Amino acid sequence: MSDAEEIEYPDDLIAFLESVWGWGFLSPGGPEEVARIVEGVDLRGKKVLDIGCGSGGIALRLARDHDAGEVVGIDVEGPVVAKAEERAEEMGLAHRVSFKKVTPGPLPFADESFDVVFSKDSMIHIPDKETLFADIYRVLKPGGEIAAGDWLISHDGEPSPEMATYIESEGLSFGMASPARYKSAMEAAGFTDVRLVNRNPWYKEVAREELAQMEGPLYEAAAKASSPATVDHNIQTWRLMLGVLETGEHCPHHLFAKKPD
Repeated sequence: MSDAEEIEYPDDLIAFLESVWGWGFLSPGGPEEVARIVEGVDLRGKKVLDIGCGSGGIALRLARDHDAGEVVGIDVEGPVVAKAEERAEEMGLAHRVSFKKVTPGPLPFADESFDVVFSKDSMIHIPDKETLFADIYRVLKPGGEIAAGDWLISHDGEPSPEMATYIESEGLSFGMASPARYKSAMEAAGFTDVRLVNRNPWYKEVAREELAQMEGPLYEAAAKASSPATVDHNIQTWRLMLGVLETGEHCPHHLFAKKPD
């Protein structure tokens, strides 16, 4: 498979998503939602792994705004990693924030390398949650924590026809799983204090406003940043997404857990 075939987040999609979600963000909520995820997690001077760092905005804010000592962002797509590296240089944070292109599979780090593992709406692309959390457990130091957000489905098994249509419209490698499966996978890996927080009520309202902006005042700027075709396609995708947010089948969650001391 060529590099071009492997790219799920081309430049025009990145430009569109950042026009909706803000500079450096490829998922919703901006810095406020990141702050909610890491609230109560002391990042000061800690070494943090950001799984699925995208174009780097969150990793850079974890260092700048939340005082993480060192942040390592990883992603499977080279173009977003290159963009993240440029931004680290521009912000003068390259000495504390680094980015690495990885291949799908085991995390390329030694045991007990990190104090905190963070991720924002990226674990959805990893179907095998059990292996994922076992590997996160491995790279965390004793006493280390998971603080993450992800897009979940309310149940396991086949999605509803409406959910299947929405996923098809996204055109991304979604490997969604239920809250019950996430909790089971984390506990099976050895984590304690496992806690999941349903963010569907929040994102349902936010997504409705995002769609209104896309269809109205944001359309021209988003089309200029990406293309009219990209905006039109995503307007349709947002309409489909709102349907499954309304039913609760699409249920973003925050995820928290601790590796015992």
